[in-house]
Amino acid sequence: MLNSILSFFGEGLAAIGWEQILMYGIGIALIWVSIAKDYEPMLLLPIGFGAILVNLPLEVVWQHDGAAGAIKILFDAGILTEIFPLLIFVGVGAMIDFGPLFQRPWLMLFGAAAHLGIFLTISLAVALGFTLEEAACIGVIGAADGPTTIFITTKLAKDLLGPIMVVAYSYMSLVPIIQPPVIRALTSKNERLIRMQAVDHEIPRVIFIIFPIAVTIICSLLVPIAAPLIGFLMFGNLIRESGVLAKLSNTAQNELSNLVTLLLGISVGGSMRADSFLRPETLLIMALGLFAFIFNTAGGVLFAKFINLFLKKKINPMLGACGISAFPMSSRVIQRMALKDDPSNIILMHAVSANVSGQLGSVVAGGLVLALIPILIGG
Repeated sequence: MLNSILSFFGEGLAAIGWEQILMYGIGIALIWVSIAKDYEPMLLLPIGFGAILVNLPLEVVWQHDGAAGAIKILFDAGILTEIFPLLIFVGVGAMIDFGPLFQRPWLMLFGAAAHLGIFLTISLAVALGFTLEEAACIGVIGAADGPTTIFITTKLAKDLLGPIMVVAYSYMSLVPIIQPPVIRALTSKNERLIRMQAVDHEIPRVIFIIFPIAVTIICSLLVPIAAPLIGFLMFGNLIRESGVLAKLSNTAQNELSNLVTLLLGISVGGSMRADSFLRPETLLIMALGLFAFIFNTAGGVLFAKFINLFLKKKINPMLGACGISAFPMSSRVIQRMALKDDPSNIILMHAVSANVSGQLGSVVAGGLVLALIPILIGG
Protein backbone atom coordinates (compact mmCIF):
# COMPACT_ATOMS: atom_id res chain seq x y z
CA MET A 1 0.00 0.00 0.00
CA LEU A 2 2.74 2.45 1.00
CA ASN A 3 4.66 1.72 -2.18
CA SER A 4 1.55 2.31 -4.26
CA ILE A 5 0.96 5.65 -2.57
CA LEU A 6 4.58 6.71 -3.06
CA SER A 7 4.43 5.57 -6.69
CA PHE A 8 1.22 7.59 -7.19
CA PHE A 9 2.77 10.82 -5.93
CA GLY A 10 6.15 10.04 -7.46
CA GLU A 11 4.71 10.01 -10.97
CA GLY A 12 3.99 13.73 -10.79
CA LEU A 13 7.29 14.62 -9.16
CA ALA A 14 9.23 12.60 -11.73
CA ALA A 15 7.66 14.65 -14.53
CA ILE A 16 9.02 17.93 -13.13
CA GLY A 17 12.37 19.22 -14.37
CA TRP A 18 14.19 22.53 -14.21
CA GLU A 19 12.33 23.69 -17.31
CA GLN A 20 8.95 23.35 -15.62
CA ILE A 21 10.22 25.03 -12.46
CA LEU A 22 11.51 27.95 -14.56
CA MET A 23 8.13 28.25 -16.27
CA TYR A 24 6.44 28.37 -12.83
CA GLY A 25 8.76 31.30 -12.04
CA ILE A 26 7.83 33.05 -15.29
CA GLY A 27 4.13 32.50 -14.63
CA ILE A 28 4.44 33.84 -11.07
CA ALA A 29 6.42 36.84 -12.35
CA LEU A 30 3.65 37.70 -14.83
CA ILE A 31 1.03 37.40 -12.08
CA TRP A 32 3.13 39.57 -9.77
CA VAL A 33 3.66 42.44 -12.24
CA SER A 34 -0.03 42.35 -13.16
CA ILE A 35 -1.03 42.74 -9.48
CA ALA A 36 1.81 44.73 -7.93
CA LYS A 37 2.51 47.01 -10.90
CA ASP A 38 -0.95 46.98 -12.52
CA TYR A 39 0.57 46.08 -15.92
CA GLU A 40 -2.21 44.76 -18.21
CA PRO A 41 -3.70 42.67 -15.34
CA MET A 42 -6.66 41.49 -17.41
CA LEU A 43 -4.28 39.60 -19.70
CA LEU A 44 -0.98 39.08 -17.93
CA LEU A 45 -2.59 37.49 -14.86
CA PRO A 46 -4.50 34.77 -16.79
CA ILE A 47 -1.50 34.29 -19.12
CA GLY A 48 0.73 33.76 -16.11
CA PHE A 49 -1.64 31.29 -14.48
CA GLY A 50 -2.14 29.47 -17.77
CA ALA A 51 1.65 29.11 -18.07
CA ILE A 52 1.73 27.46 -14.64
CA LEU A 53 -1.20 25.15 -15.42
CA VAL A 54 0.19 23.82 -18.69
CA ASN A 55 3.56 23.00 -17.12
CA LEU A 56 2.13 21.01 -14.22
CA PRO A 57 2.96 17.27 -14.15
CA LEU A 58 2.00 15.39 -17.32
CA GLU A 59 0.44 18.54 -18.86
CA VAL A 60 -3.03 17.10 -18.32
CA VAL A 61 -4.73 20.45 -18.97
CA TRP A 62 -3.26 20.36 -22.48
CA GLN A 63 -3.46 16.72 -23.50
CA HIS A 64 -3.68 13.43 -21.60
CA ASP A 65 -4.15 9.85 -22.73
CA GLY A 66 -4.65 11.01 -26.30
CA ALA A 67 -7.52 13.38 -25.45
CA ALA A 68 -7.37 17.17 -25.55
CA GLY A 69 -7.33 18.89 -22.17
CA ALA A 70 -9.44 21.87 -21.13
CA ILE A 71 -6.92 24.55 -22.17
CA LYS A 72 -6.16 22.89 -25.50
CA ILE A 73 -9.88 22.81 -26.25
CA LEU A 74 -10.07 26.55 -25.52
CA PHE A 75 -6.93 27.18 -27.55
CA ASP A 76 -8.13 25.24 -30.58
CA ALA A 77 -11.69 26.57 -30.46
CA GLY A 78 -10.94 30.18 -29.65
CA ILE A 79 -7.47 31.03 -30.94
CA LEU A 80 -6.74 28.71 -33.84
CA THR A 81 -10.18 29.51 -35.24
CA GLU A 82 -9.43 33.25 -34.60
CA ILE A 83 -12.75 33.66 -32.78
CA PHE A 84 -11.28 35.18 -29.57
CA PRO A 85 -9.30 38.03 -31.23
CA LEU A 86 -12.20 38.86 -33.54
CA LEU A 87 -14.69 39.01 -30.65
CA ILE A 88 -12.30 41.29 -28.78
CA PHE A 89 -12.32 43.54 -31.84
CA VAL A 90 -16.09 43.82 -31.56
CA GLY A 91 -15.61 45.14 -28.02
CA VAL A 92 -12.78 47.46 -29.04
CA GLY A 93 -14.87 48.87 -31.88
CA ALA A 94 -17.73 49.53 -29.47
CA MET A 95 -15.34 51.49 -27.23
CA ILE A 96 -13.94 53.76 -29.97
CA ASP A 97 -15.34 57.23 -30.54
CA PHE A 98 -14.21 58.42 -33.97
CA GLY A 99 -15.61 61.92 -33.34
CA PRO A 100 -12.23 63.52 -32.48
CA LEU A 101 -10.73 61.99 -35.65
CA PHE A 102 -13.56 63.27 -37.84
CA GLN A 103 -12.80 66.78 -36.56
CA ARG A 104 -9.10 66.35 -37.39
CA PRO A 105 -8.94 63.84 -40.28
CA TRP A 106 -5.39 64.86 -41.23
CA LEU A 107 -4.18 63.07 -38.09
CA MET A 108 -4.92 59.77 -39.84
CA LEU A 109 -1.50 60.18 -41.46
CA PHE A 110 0.12 59.32 -38.14
CA GLY A 111 -1.76 56.01 -38.05
CA ALA A 112 0.27 55.03 -41.12
CA ALA A 113 3.62 56.58 -40.25
CA ALA A 114 3.75 55.02 -36.80
CA HIS A 115 3.65 51.50 -38.24
CA LEU A 116 6.69 51.68 -40.51
CA GLY A 117 8.76 49.98 -37.80
CA ILE A 118 6.81 46.78 -38.47
CA PHE A 119 8.38 46.33 -41.90
CA LEU A 120 11.83 47.38 -40.72
CA THR A 121 11.65 44.79 -37.93
CA ILE A 122 10.55 42.10 -40.38
CA SER A 123 13.68 42.69 -42.45
CA LEU A 124 15.88 42.58 -39.34
CA ALA A 125 14.24 39.39 -38.05
CA VAL A 126 14.79 37.64 -41.39
CA ALA A 127 18.45 38.72 -41.29
CA LEU A 128 18.72 37.12 -37.83
CA GLY A 129 17.49 33.77 -39.08
CA PHE A 130 13.72 33.77 -38.65
CA THR A 131 11.53 32.66 -41.52
CA LEU A 132 9.55 35.36 -43.31
CA GLU A 133 6.33 34.17 -41.66
CA GLU A 134 7.88 34.25 -38.19
CA ALA A 135 9.47 37.64 -38.86
CA ALA A 136 6.11 39.07 -39.91
CA CYS A 137 4.52 37.99 -36.62
CA ILE A 138 7.40 39.49 -34.62
CA GLY A 139 7.24 42.77 -36.54
CA VAL A 140 3.53 43.20 -35.82
CA ILE A 141 4.33 43.34 -32.09
CA GLY A 142 5.34 46.95 -32.72
CA ALA A 143 1.77 47.86 -33.65
CA ALA A 144 0.83 47.45 -29.96
CA ASP A 145 -2.37 45.71 -31.03
CA GLY A 146 -2.85 42.38 -29.25
CA PRO A 147 -5.81 40.98 -31.25
CA THR A 148 -4.13 41.76 -34.59
CA THR A 149 -0.90 40.14 -33.39
CA ILE A 150 -2.80 37.01 -32.31
CA PHE A 151 -4.73 36.87 -35.58
CA ILE A 152 -1.58 37.07 -37.71
CA THR A 153 0.48 34.71 -35.55
CA THR A 154 -2.18 31.98 -35.62
CA LYS A 155 -2.13 32.17 -39.41
CA LEU A 156 1.62 32.37 -39.99
CA ALA A 157 3.56 30.98 -37.00
CA LYS A 158 1.29 29.52 -34.32
CA ASP A 159 4.25 27.73 -32.70
CA LEU A 160 5.52 31.16 -31.61
CA LEU A 161 2.18 32.33 -30.23
CA GLY A 162 3.19 31.96 -26.55
CA PRO A 163 6.37 34.06 -26.56
CA ILE A 164 5.01 36.57 -29.07
CA MET A 165 1.87 37.24 -27.04
CA VAL A 166 3.74 37.55 -23.73
CA VAL A 167 6.14 40.02 -25.36
CA ALA A 168 3.37 41.95 -27.12
CA TYR A 169 1.18 42.46 -24.07
CA SER A 170 4.16 43.12 -21.79
CA TYR A 171 5.33 45.96 -24.03
CA MET A 172 1.79 47.30 -24.37
CA SER A 173 1.64 47.58 -20.59
CA LEU A 174 4.99 49.40 -20.65
CA VAL A 175 3.86 52.18 -23.01
CA PRO A 176 4.22 54.82 -20.23
CA ILE A 177 7.82 53.66 -19.71
CA ILE A 178 8.95 53.03 -23.31
CA GLN A 179 7.47 55.98 -25.19
CA PRO A 180 8.56 59.05 -23.12
CA PRO A 181 12.35 58.57 -23.44
CA VAL A 182 12.02 57.91 -27.20
CA ILE A 183 9.95 61.07 -27.64
CA ARG A 184 12.29 63.21 -25.53
CA ALA A 185 15.30 61.96 -27.47
CA LEU A 186 13.72 63.08 -30.77
CA THR A 187 12.13 66.39 -29.74
CA SER A 188 13.21 69.63 -28.17
CA LYS A 189 11.34 71.26 -25.30
CA ASN A 190 10.18 74.03 -27.65
CA GLU A 191 8.63 71.42 -29.91
CA ARG A 192 6.88 69.75 -26.99
CA LEU A 193 5.49 73.15 -25.96
CA ILE A 194 3.66 73.62 -29.29
CA ARG A 195 -0.05 74.19 -28.71
CA MET A 196 -2.71 72.75 -30.95
CA GLN A 197 -5.69 74.76 -32.07
CA ALA A 198 -8.97 73.56 -30.62
CA VAL A 199 -11.54 72.21 -33.07
CA ASP A 200 -15.16 72.07 -32.04
CA HIS A 201 -17.49 71.73 -35.01
CA GLU A 202 -20.50 69.47 -35.09
CA ILE A 203 -20.20 66.20 -37.02
CA PRO A 204 -23.49 64.98 -38.58
CA ARG A 205 -24.66 61.74 -36.99
CA VAL A 206 -25.01 60.10 -40.39
CA ILE A 207 -21.21 60.29 -40.78
CA PHE A 208 -20.74 58.13 -37.70
CA ILE A 209 -23.05 55.49 -39.20
CA ILE A 210 -21.64 55.58 -42.73
CA PHE A 211 -18.00 55.49 -41.61
CA PRO A 212 -17.78 51.89 -40.27
CA ILE A 213 -19.68 50.56 -43.29
CA ALA A 214 -17.54 52.49 -45.77
CA VAL A 215 -14.26 51.57 -44.06
CA THR A 216 -15.20 47.87 -44.04
CA ILE A 217 -16.04 47.86 -47.75
CA ILE A 218 -13.08 49.96 -48.91
CA CYS A 219 -10.44 48.21 -46.80
CA SER A 220 -11.79 44.77 -47.71
CA LEU A 221 -11.69 45.63 -51.41
CA LEU A 222 -8.11 46.89 -51.14
CA VAL A 223 -6.85 44.17 -48.77
CA PRO A 224 -9.40 41.30 -48.86
CA ILE A 225 -7.57 39.15 -46.31
CA ALA A 226 -8.02 41.93 -43.72
CA ALA A 227 -11.82 41.72 -43.96
CA PRO A 228 -12.31 39.75 -40.70
CA LEU A 229 -10.12 42.17 -38.72
CA ILE A 230 -11.57 45.41 -40.05
CA GLY A 231 -15.09 43.98 -40.32
CA PHE A 232 -15.43 42.93 -36.68
CA LEU A 233 -13.83 46.17 -35.47
CA MET A 234 -16.22 48.29 -37.53
CA PHE A 235 -19.20 46.11 -36.60
CA GLY A 236 -18.53 46.88 -32.96
CA ASN A 237 -18.32 50.58 -33.79
CA LEU A 238 -21.57 50.47 -35.78
CA ILE A 239 -23.32 48.92 -32.76
CA ARG A 240 -22.09 51.88 -30.72
CA GLU A 241 -23.02 54.58 -33.20
CA SER A 242 -26.35 53.21 -34.39
CA GLY A 243 -28.04 54.71 -31.35
CA VAL A 244 -30.57 51.88 -31.14
CA LEU A 245 -28.40 49.14 -29.59
CA ALA A 246 -27.26 50.72 -26.34
CA LYS A 247 -27.57 47.46 -24.38
CA LEU A 248 -25.60 45.49 -26.98
CA SER A 249 -22.97 48.22 -27.11
CA ASN A 250 -22.54 48.13 -23.34
CA THR A 251 -22.41 44.33 -23.41
CA ALA A 252 -19.72 44.37 -26.12
CA GLN A 253 -17.65 46.91 -24.17
CA ASN A 254 -17.96 45.15 -20.84
CA GLU A 255 -19.23 41.57 -20.47
CA LEU A 256 -18.13 40.33 -23.90
CA SER A 257 -14.69 41.97 -23.78
CA ASN A 258 -14.04 40.85 -20.22
CA LEU A 259 -15.11 37.24 -20.77
CA VAL A 260 -13.21 36.79 -24.04
CA THR A 261 -10.12 38.50 -22.62
CA LEU A 262 -10.19 36.07 -19.68
CA LEU A 263 -10.44 33.01 -21.94
CA LEU A 264 -7.90 34.42 -24.37
CA GLY A 265 -5.35 35.06 -21.63
CA ILE A 266 -5.49 31.61 -20.08
CA SER A 267 -5.47 29.99 -23.54
CA VAL A 268 -2.37 31.92 -24.61
CA GLY A 269 -0.73 31.04 -21.28
CA GLY A 270 -1.61 27.43 -22.00
CA SER A 271 0.49 27.57 -25.17
CA MET A 272 3.61 28.36 -23.09
CA ARG A 273 4.82 24.82 -22.60
CA ALA A 274 8.42 24.68 -21.50
CA ASP A 275 9.62 22.83 -24.61
CA SER A 276 8.24 25.52 -26.95
CA PHE A 277 8.87 28.61 -24.79
CA LEU A 278 12.35 28.08 -23.36
CA ARG A 279 14.28 28.58 -26.57
CA PRO A 280 16.93 31.13 -27.63
CA GLU A 281 14.37 32.52 -30.09
CA THR A 282 12.30 33.82 -27.17
CA LEU A 283 15.02 36.28 -26.14
CA LEU A 284 15.41 37.40 -29.75
CA ILE A 285 11.65 37.94 -30.00
CA MET A 286 11.81 40.12 -26.87
CA ALA A 287 14.61 42.24 -28.36
CA LEU A 288 13.00 42.52 -31.79
CA GLY A 289 9.59 43.34 -30.29
CA LEU A 290 11.14 46.21 -28.35
CA PHE A 291 12.94 47.35 -31.51
CA ALA A 292 9.64 47.39 -33.43
CA PHE A 293 7.88 49.27 -30.63
CA ILE A 294 10.60 51.92 -30.41
CA PHE A 295 10.83 52.44 -34.16
CA ASN A 296 7.06 52.70 -34.57
CA THR A 297 7.05 55.44 -31.92
CA ALA A 298 10.06 57.12 -33.52
CA GLY A 299 8.53 56.84 -37.00
CA GLY A 300 5.43 58.77 -35.93
CA VAL A 301 7.45 61.51 -34.22
CA LEU A 302 9.88 61.90 -37.12
CA PHE A 303 7.02 62.04 -39.61
CA ALA A 304 5.44 64.89 -37.63
CA LYS A 305 8.78 66.73 -37.61
CA PHE A 306 9.06 66.21 -41.38
CA ILE A 307 5.59 67.67 -41.96
CA ASN A 308 6.53 70.68 -39.83
CA LEU A 309 9.22 71.58 -42.37
CA PHE A 310 6.44 72.63 -44.75
CA LEU A 311 3.95 74.16 -42.29
CA LYS A 312 3.70 77.67 -40.92
CA LYS A 313 1.48 76.51 -38.08
CA LYS A 314 3.55 73.72 -36.53
CA ILE A 315 2.26 70.42 -35.19
CA ASN A 316 3.32 69.17 -31.78
CA PRO A 317 5.50 66.23 -32.88
CA MET A 318 4.57 64.21 -29.80
CA LEU A 319 1.24 63.53 -31.52
CA GLY A 320 3.05 61.31 -34.01
CA ALA A 321 3.83 58.83 -31.24
CA CYS A 322 0.08 58.30 -30.72
CA GLY A 323 -0.12 56.64 -34.14
CA ILE A 324 0.52 53.24 -32.55
CA SER A 325 -2.49 51.16 -31.56
CA ALA A 326 -2.13 51.32 -27.75
CA PHE A 327 -5.51 53.04 -27.35
CA PRO A 328 -6.12 55.09 -25.26
CA MET A 329 -2.94 54.60 -23.21
CA SER A 330 -0.60 56.32 -25.66
CA SER A 331 -2.73 59.46 -25.93
CA ARG A 332 -2.79 59.75 -22.12
CA VAL A 333 1.01 59.41 -21.99
CA ILE A 334 1.47 62.20 -24.53
CA GLN A 335 -0.97 64.48 -22.66
CA ARG A 336 0.93 63.91 -19.40
CA MET A 337 4.19 64.77 -21.14
CA ALA A 338 2.68 67.96 -22.54
CA LEU A 339 1.41 69.00 -19.10
CA LYS A 340 4.80 68.32 -17.55
CA ASP A 341 6.43 70.90 -19.84
CA ASP A 342 3.46 73.28 -19.75
CA PRO A 343 0.64 72.71 -17.22
CA SER A 344 -1.83 74.56 -19.46
CA ASN A 345 -1.09 72.77 -22.74
CA ILE A 346 -4.08 70.56 -23.56
CA ILE A 347 -3.52 68.33 -26.61
CA LEU A 348 -5.53 65.31 -25.47
CA MET A 349 -8.19 65.41 -28.19
CA HIS A 350 -5.56 65.65 -30.91
CA ALA A 351 -3.70 62.79 -29.26
CA VAL A 352 -6.87 60.69 -29.11
CA SER A 353 -7.51 61.40 -32.80
CA ALA A 354 -4.05 60.13 -33.75
CA ASN A 355 -4.44 57.15 -31.39
CA VAL A 356 -7.75 56.12 -32.95
CA SER A 357 -6.17 56.33 -36.41
CA GLY A 358 -3.43 54.07 -35.05
CA GLN A 359 -6.04 51.41 -34.23
CA LEU A 360 -7.20 51.49 -37.84
CA GLY A 361 -3.61 51.64 -39.07
CA SER A 362 -2.62 48.51 -37.16
CA VAL A 363 -5.47 46.52 -38.71
CA VAL A 364 -4.61 47.70 -42.22
CA ALA A 365 -0.90 47.05 -41.62
CA GLY A 366 -1.73 43.56 -40.37
CA GLY A 367 -3.82 42.92 -43.47
CA LEU A 368 -0.99 44.10 -45.70
CA VAL A 369 1.41 41.75 -43.94
CA LEU A 370 -0.93 38.80 -44.49
CA ALA A 371 -1.44 39.76 -48.13
CA LEU A 372 2.24 40.36 -48.94
CA ILE A 373 3.84 37.35 -47.22
CA PRO A 374 2.47 34.72 -49.66
CA ILE A 375 3.50 36.93 -52.60
CA LEU A 376 7.05 37.38 -51.25
CA ILE A 377 7.41 33.67 -50.50
CA GLY A 378 6.07 32.74 -53.91
CA GLY A 379 8.40 35.28 -55.56
